[in-house]
Amino acid sequence: MSRTNHQVRLAARPVGEPRPTDWEHVTEPVGQPGDGEFLVQVLCLSIDPAMRGWMNAGRSYIRPVEIGEVMRAGAVGRVIDSRHSGFAVGDHVSGSFGVQEYCLADGRDVIKVDPAAAPLPTYLGTLGMSGLTAYFGLIDIGRPEPGQTVVVSGAAGAVGSVVGQIAKIMGCRVIGIAGGEAKCRLLVDEFGFDAAIDYQNEDIRKALRTHAPDGVDVYFDNVGGDVLDAVLLRLARGARVVVCGAISQYNSVKPQGPANYLSLLVNRATMTGMVVFDYADRYAEGIARMATWRKEGRLKSLEDVVSGDVAAFPDTLMRLFRGENQGKLVLKIAD
Repeated sequence: MSRTNHQVRLAARPVGEPRPTDWEHVTEPVGQPGDGEFLVQVLCLSIDPAMRGWMNAGRSYIRPVEIGEVMRAGAVGRVIDSRHSGFAVGDHVSGSFGVQEYCLADGRDVIKVDPAAAPLPTYLGTLGMSGLTAYFGLIDIGRPEPGQTVVVSGAAGAVGSVVGQIAKIMGCRVIGIAGGEAKCRLLVDEFGFDAAIDYQNEDIRKALRTHAPDGVDVYFDNVGGDVLDAVLLRLARGARVVVCGAISQYNSVKPQGPANYLSLLVNRATMTGMVVFDYADRYAEGIARMATWRKEGRLKSLEDVVSGDVAAFPDTLMRLFRGENQGKLVLKIAD
């Protein structure tokens, strides 16, 4: 049976916020798998702040998406045709399948997932790249110790919400920074944070003096900009700053660097960049440990699932930069 594949491709490199003209909507026939390949029907797309950086030209931790190329995206789907000995029709899989309805894959960097063990969107969030980013960034770079104070920005997002929960599991005091009363209430009531700071309606520096009187031992930064500068002024001696993202700067033509970086010197602190791909050989470790915590009820998942088709991708992506999501943002394009 012939199938049609709808795709979203990058048409132009955005200047500032992505615009509708930066995307091209393409329809083409679905290819047939060759030897060693299988065909995936994409069910759910991962919507991530990092996507904005992938659209830019220039050197980065991953090659940019080229003009005319299907937009890169993590996804989960179902194998519907296979000529690969390791993947059978009916298997559910996770991989970088792109913003499209169907994808031919050869098995590289594709893993099987079990929808009976967790909902499919969870494999894009807590048990996927977002959760692994939180796990390795906090444990390997942040190195939290029981009783220490951990602060995380973008705390109601896919990575931040997991960071805070793992820090609590590690025996830390956890303070989340998020936008709006509802998100801050979620952090404390649902995820068990000790305190939450509403950057939209509170003075972050003043609130940190109240909630972290002895300073911040670990800061997990997903936001950058003014939030990063505020936390730098409250670092404890020997603090570790994990630079995971800077969503406040991704659409800026002239990104703002840290003005208070000398606090690193004064407090003998470190600031380290974190990219999850560096831990690929340890993904199984992180997923297994987080799956156990989830089963025990110590780690909660929150997916913000938007239903639509691939044409809804551009607007769904902008929800991240408008701060409209809670937890992991997922675009569900098929049942």
